[in-house]
Amino acid sequence: MTDVETEPDAAAALFGDRIEVARRFTQNLADQGEERGLIGPLELPRLWSRHILNCAIVAPLLRLGLVGDVGSGAGLPGLVLAIARPDVSFVLIEPMERRIAWLSEQVADLGLDNVQVLRARAEDVRLDVPLDQVTARAVSAFRKLLPLTAPLLRDGGELVLMKGAGAPAEVEAATKEIRTFKVHDIEVLTLGEGVLDEVTRVIRATVR
Repeated sequence: MTDVETEPDAAAALFGDRIEVARRFTQNLADQGEERGLIGPLELPRLWSRHILNCAIVAPLLRLGLVGDVGSGAGLPGLVLAIARPDVSFVLIEPMERRIAWLSEQVADLGLDNVQVLRARAEDVRLDVPLDQVTARAVSAFRKLLPLTAPLLRDGGELVLMKGAGAPAEVEAATKEIRTFKVHDIEVLTLGEGVLDEVTRVIRATVR
């Protein structure tokens, strides 16, 4: 049995009074994640730093309103952000039944009354109310994500997409899609410098 990473000092600062909920979710993911096909076998020794805190550092970018997380999977970033920001409402969008089961179980176990779980592919989603912001992590290239995420947003809504070191190149490769979906004020943010072992990169942009 691989040991789970010791909780980094930054965790308590990032989650504040929500740290106990974050600890419970992290333990649940450590206990069940590999078995249920949510995380790989090599992730336990870096579960906090690479996954939980990597998502939590994005929480201050969220506004009050309704945030959609496309391709929620294990709940990264959707559940982590919902834990860190109980003042924000979330819709977790995920097509796979076994992942939907996990997400729903966690929402109940963690007492997250600010989360709804929706089984659907992003391109098939029809929401009663457009989203204020959309997040996604490790789902697809920026040019492929735009057709999946931009239509879900209200006019003036915002993309907050977690990316790797290639984020600037992804933006450059998406010129056509940026024009098609009326995306503007695009910036690549680097979060967590001096706080986390691994920084988080985010493409933030406004739609229409």
